[in-house]
Parts: sequence; C-alpha cells; structure tokens
Amino acid sequence: MDIHEILKPLDFIVVGIYLVVLVGIGYWVSFKKKRDKSENLFLAGNSLGWPSIGLTMWGTNVGPSMLIASASIGYTTGVVAGNFAWYAFIFILLLAVVFSPRYLGARVQTLPEFMGKRFGDSTQNILAWYTIVTVLISWLALTLFAGGILIRQILNFPMWLSVIVLILIAGFFTIAGGLKAIAYTNVFQMVLLIVVSLLLVLVGLDKAGGIMTVAEKTPSEYWNLFLPADNESYPWTAILLGYPVMGVWFWCTDQSMVQSVLGAKNLKQGQLGANFTGWLKILDVPLFILPGILCFLLFPELENPDEAYMTMVTKLLPVGMTGLVMAVLIAALVSTIDSALNALSTVFTMDIYVKRFKPEATQKQEIRIGRIVTVLGAIIAILITLAIDSIKGLNLFDIFQSILGFIAPPMSVVFLFGVLWKKTTTNAANFILTFGTFLCLLVGVFYLWVFPSETYEFWPHFLLLSFYLFVFLSVIILLISYWERKRKDLHVSTLDFGTQPKVPQKVKWLWGMLVIVMIVLYIFFNGH
Repeated sequence: MDIHEILKPLDFIVVGIYLVVLVGIGYWVSFKKKRDKSENLFLAGNSLGWPSIGLTMWGTNVGPSMLIASASIGYTTGVVAGNFAWYAFIFILLLAVVFSPRYLGARVQTLPEFMGKRFGDSTQNILAWYTIVTVLISWLALTLFAGGILIRQILNFPMWLSVIVLILIAGFFTIAGGLKAIAYTNVFQMVLLIVVSLLLVLVGLDKAGGIMTVAEKTPSEYWNLFLPADNESYPWTAILLGYPVMGVWFWCTDQSMVQSVLGAKNLKQGQLGANFTGWLKILDVPLFILPGILCFLLFPELENPDEAYMTMVTKLLPVGMTGLVMAVLIAALVSTIDSALNALSTVFTMDIYVKRFKPEATQKQEIRIGRIVTVLGAIIAILITLAIDSIKGLNLFDIFQSILGFIAPPMSVVFLFGVLWKKTTTNAANFILTFGTFLCLLVGVFYLWVFPSETYEFWPHFLLLSFYLFVFLSVIILLISYWERKRKDLHVSTLDFGTQPKVPQKVKWLWGMLVIVMIVLYIFFNGH
C-alpha cells in the first residue's frame, strides 16, 4: 500500500493547523519587529557560546533531507554511511584548531571576505559566483529534490508538481512573514525531529524484537563501517580517500557551516562549540541511519528505499502523530528553501550587482533586483531538481553525496593551499576556482547523466573520482604558483591573524576524549 493511501484525514488536519499556526506566529513576529525599530539586527555578532554554536552547526547539517536520505542508505547498506557523520570529527577538529584561529584572528564576517584579504578582490568576486552556484545546487536543488520526494510520497504528485508546490509554499511563508516564524520555531522543530526519530528507533526495535535480534537478523556487513575494497556501494578506499575532500569543504570552508564559529564570543567558545558538534554527530547513526536498518527488517518488500523513513513514520506511529511529523518536515524544508533563496538574492545583489555594476544603487533598486534574482533562482533550481530526478541507479543519499563530491574539490584545494602555503598566488587560486569548478561540474554531468555510472562501468567510485580531481587541482595550483614565484606584481596578502593563541587545556582534553571515543566506535563497528 502506498504511503499517501495510509494517511487519515486527521493527519492532513494536523498539517493544516501546524502551517496556519506558523503563519500566525510569523505575522505576530513581523508586527512586533516593526514596533521595535531600535533593535539591532546583528546582536548575534560575536556573542555565541559553545552550546548554540554546536547546536546550530549540527542543526544546519541535519535537515529533513538528511533524515530521508540517511534512512534510505541505512535500508540498502547499513551503517557504512555513518562514515559521513563519524569520519567528520577529523575535519571539525581541523576547523577548531587550524581554520577558526585564522578566521577569528583575521576578524572577518564572511569567508569570501577572508579570501579577498588573502588573494585580492578578484578572488572575492569569483567566490561570490561560486557561492551562487553552490547555493543553487547543494542547498536549493537538493533540498527541493528531497522535499519533492516527500510531497510525492504523501500526495502521489509527479516530481515537477511536488517541487512547484514546495516553491509556492515557501513563497507564501515569505510573504506572510512565515520565514521569521520558522526561524523562531527552528529549535522546537529540531527537537521534535530528534524526538520523533528516537521514538521511531525505540518502537522499531520493540517491533523487531530488540537489539540482539536486530543484530542477528541483519546481514553482518550491515554493521561494518569499512567494507572490502571490491565492494560496489562504499569500498573503504573510497571512504578513506574521498570523504576528506568533501569534509574539508563542508566543515571548514562552507559559509553556512562556519558562520556560527565566526560569531563566537571568543576562540575558546568557537573551539568548544565545534567539539560539541563532533559529539552530536555521533547521534546521526542511531537516530537517522538505524531507522533505515529497522525498516529493512520490518518492511523488506519496499520497492523504493527513499520511502524508508516515511514508511516507518506512517506504519509505526499513531494517526495524528504522522501528520505532525509531515508538518515539521515540510516546514523545515520550507525554512531551508527560503534561507537559500534569501542567501542567493543577497549574494548576487550585494556582492555582484552593487559592488561590480551599480555602486550607487538605491535601496528600492536593490530590493527589485533581489526579487528578480529570487524568482530566477527558483526557476533555475526547479530545472536542476528535475535534472537530478532523472538520475538513474542511485538512491537519494548517493545522489546527495556524489553531487557534493563534485562541488567540493576546488574550494578544498584553494582554502587548504591559501591558508597553509604562503606561496600560493592569486592567479593560481582564481584558476582553480574557475577552471577547476567548470571541470568538476563537467565531470559530474558526464558521471551522472551523459555516461551514467550505472550503465558505464569504466567509472571509479564517485568518492575516488572526487579525490582524483582534488589531487589533479592540487598539482595545478602548485605548478602555477611555482611558475609565478618570481613575478614582481603578485598580490600581497593583507591577512593578519594576529598572535595565534595556544589551544586551551580544556579544549585539548575534550578533543582528546572525542578522538578516543571515535577510535573505539570504529574498532567496534569493524569487528564483524
């Protein structure tokens, strides 16, 4: 039986009430904000403590798309996808001890600004365009795709209609002040998602006969984090070599992820906040991947693994609760879509239109351009989403990770060399950000659409492909910087990190404990 046939009228009533309440809160918040004109919009600047930093980073990473995708890969391969959560601790540590002291020491608000100080205005301009591309693909199109799958499962709509419905709901929330409502209720929504996932796990474990029964009934490889090198899904070589490329980009150089660390009260709070994120990432496997493994045991006849999460919700949770889960998922998806559209219009309007073409633009002109870009961005995102939907042979999680794997190499190369090697030149960085991005996206298009890996067996695993691209671009940035070493007109970096403080003892202890826990987890989940 399809998911949309299981839902009862009460579920749809709950969805309707939830969305109406959010819009109502939005109106109230907007009205309150208008009255209090003296409020500083940037009060959060450099005031964040470690709990809010950790929760914000984790919350940004764990959206509804992640829930649906994690359960999907858990259903088909077990805990191996946990590497994308647990292996991340190395790169969150890299952010804490290598990147964040330099970011905070340079006193910058954005990462393009940081690279602008390092390499000059040209690099900052290119990074603005790069940000637009990554927002369109990684935050907007992939979120719309996951949301489209959700709407398709609930209402049995085709993908194009599901995506348009989501965009319209997002637009409606924005007009009604709903974005503020969602921002105000995001913590509540995250807590609710976590509680629901925990409830699903507990109910699922009970239905399946307990932890020991689950461990006995599932294939033994479902409990291995490292699979043999000849495994088609996730060989250990691909994980070991390929994930770091994505890890450096996502955890150390992506504005959305790093922003909360940039807003820390001080470096120590930023480092403790990153450590807290590392601890929270441990929860990803039991909360988000385990429901997929339980679904594999309880509902083995599932044709589409991407339906694993919603199958568990609709078949194990009571009527009404299902509607609440759907409402939270939809609202959180809308929040991400709205935020992505807002980021897109802001970056284009301020960093490209105003800075490059019309510095004298009035506020009215800026708002008009912002609205045009929002509409165009939505249309382009819909087209990219429909293209993603045409990818054959990969489940939702693999599609997410492969696309991110093709976006990551240029940024990882430029930031690693830009921060760690003083002799890296502006032309070398700009070449990687332009040619490198074009090359990686082109390879991605060939891998996913032109000669799909499912049909053509000459392709390496997408994570290995990401690693090969990273190595190739690293060699190029080295060669260009080496050839330019004697030029007299090279850009002189204006980056000043100040005096780099020593890592506090408390930070060292907490990171040491986390490293030990992660090593124990990896040993435990490779002994089967």
